[in-house]
Amino acid sequence: MTRGARRLAWIAASFLIVSILTRVGLAFFTGEGFAPSEWARFMGVGLIFDLAVLPWFLFAWAVYDAFLPEFSEHHTFGRWENRWSAVWGTLFLALFIVVAAAEFAFWEEFGGRFDFIAVDYLVYTHEVIGNIRESYPIALWMAIILGICSVVSWFSWPRGRNDARSTRMVRWRRPVVVGVAIALGVGVVDQGIADTKSNAYVQQLSTNGLYAFAHAYRNNQLDYDKYYPMLKAADLNSEIRALVHQPSSNFTEAQGIERNVQAHSPAKNVNVVLVFVESLSAEYLGIFGNKLGLTPELDKLAGQGLLFTNLYATGTRTVRGLEALSVGTPPIPGQSIVRRPKNGGLATLGSEMKEGGWIPYWIYGGYGFFDNMNAYFGGNGYTVIDRTDAEKEGVTIHAENIWGIADEDLFSLTLAKLDREHAQGNRFFAHVMTTSNHRPYTFPENRIDLPQGNREGVVKYTDWAIGDFIRRSAEKPWFDNTLFIIVADHTAKAAGKTDLPPSRYHIPMIWYAPGLIEPGVMGRLMSQIDIGPTLLGWLGLSYSSRFFGYDIFSLETGRERAFISTYQKLGYLKDSRLVVLDVNRDPTVTDGLPANQGGPGSLTDPQLIKEAISWYQSASLYFHSGQLKKVDDPDDR
Repeated sequence: MTRGARRLAWIAASFLIVSILTRVGLAFFTGEGFAPSEWARFMGVGLIFDLAVLPWFLFAWAVYDAFLPEFSEHHTFGRWENRWSAVWGTLFLALFIVVAAAEFAFWEEFGGRFDFIAVDYLVYTHEVIGNIRESYPIALWMAIILGICSVVSWFSWPRGRNDARSTRMVRWRRPVVVGVAIALGVGVVDQGIADTKSNAYVQQLSTNGLYAFAHAYRNNQLDYDKYYPMLKAADLNSEIRALVHQPSSNFTEAQGIERNVQAHSPAKNVNVVLVFVESLSAEYLGIFGNKLGLTPELDKLAGQGLLFTNLYATGTRTVRGLEALSVGTPPIPGQSIVRRPKNGGLATLGSEMKEGGWIPYWIYGGYGFFDNMNAYFGGNGYTVIDRTDAEKEGVTIHAENIWGIADEDLFSLTLAKLDREHAQGNRFFAHVMTTSNHRPYTFPENRIDLPQGNREGVVKYTDWAIGDFIRRSAEKPWFDNTLFIIVADHTAKAAGKTDLPPSRYHIPMIWYAPGLIEPGVMGRLMSQIDIGPTLLGWLGLSYSSRFFGYDIFSLETGRERAFISTYQKLGYLKDSRLVVLDVNRDPTVTDGLPANQGGPGSLTDPQLIKEAISWYQSASLYFHSGQLKKVDDPDDR
């Protein structure tokens, strides 16, 4: 074997060894036990994906090697090239190991291989790199990795002269052959071969992280009409109108869902503060059975307010929750509306509150350019406030990280704004987004009895900060006339053995307003998209609605449903069943509730499938056609 061929073999062996060890490590990292057949599947199919990715690395080296002139290893250039190429060998191996380490970190946070979220974060490198630097000892790790890789390549990297048998013509065949391998990998290997209905972890382990990343990048915008099952236009119109209609509403046109909603209770001219808590899974709260004592403040508020026990987030990222709460629409495939173009002038919760006489605020603890938040809320009727306003308001910052200021400081900023509005005689609606419950899990010292740097500690800190906010608010003249809504944007982790495990979308919500709301429990199935219409109904507001959500307080029994999704898979929960719509696949129906597992067992329910298609197809159609807009947005022209 020539030197060039041996070097290609060295790179290939390094990549495959690291990839296989990564797959084995992730399998144990899941904490799940896999049957021998499952091991055989994800190791075998995974090797196919590894071999599809490998030629991309080999191609770069094959081209480099093809250009090398013939020199003896004792020639000055020959000695230099041997050393220089060994450096590149070190960097190749280091790259493979760094990618593997990144995969473990991503899996720990999101429960799977690189996906749409990883692609999403490419846009916000400042936050992502800052988060990595604050969460891990990167400099130390890189030094260790480079040290190990240098030793390995020093002793094993193929050296020697460029063998005479390897003529320039022969060496140029290698990039051609590797190029053909790349073409075969692109044309033959498809993400679909990793799919399995038996276990979502097996499916994730069956692919390769870099391949999964490239696949997510290529599919970062999904056209519902192109990839998902459809109803005919006439059937869709009649079906969705029947689904969204409630007795208190009347359609304004023969087509579409715009309708006039009549208040079913007297008007309540009260302030509303909606605290959107980062990554607060229901399972963290004591009232949902957690025994670690992480949420004493929220547990107390739940006992004094109205607790919603059966609420489900629409997605796995903050922008999905913001979309659901502000626009009240089921999630559309790919990007959230918050991050899409032409998303101004929409009919939002804030715009309806504004028409009703409230001053709507969007108050965020981080920099609002992240995920397009400031542009989105600013273009939809909200007054936008973010961490840059804290200094202007003279707020003391007790702690901050790359994601934002500490939750207690965010609440201090919020109080300053609300005090000013009250002093001017205004009613306010404040949508407040926390950031502390996010890696690197840092917060001010001496607040709770748990250390920083882990999820449990930061959950308890966020709980403390919310309790402190309520106590400080209770001293304000506007407190007795204010409704506090505390709800999560999404759960901490959405991965499980199934693609869409409902229990991993279960979030808490508490309505707290002493003197305005009787303590109690609302146990009806509810989606995040129902929060806005339910609030407007409770406030006694009549309005023109383009929301897909229900007012849960006036909804007829038996019509409850919820939506859960990834960027690609669209789930519809109803009647203890889960419908899943997926790209270029037939819809599936499985047992969903109350087991909350979306477990195996294929069922048949044509009507439920039809409903699921109606909701999701309409959501996509109405956004893209502009039917969710309340006013024309100049930026759309």
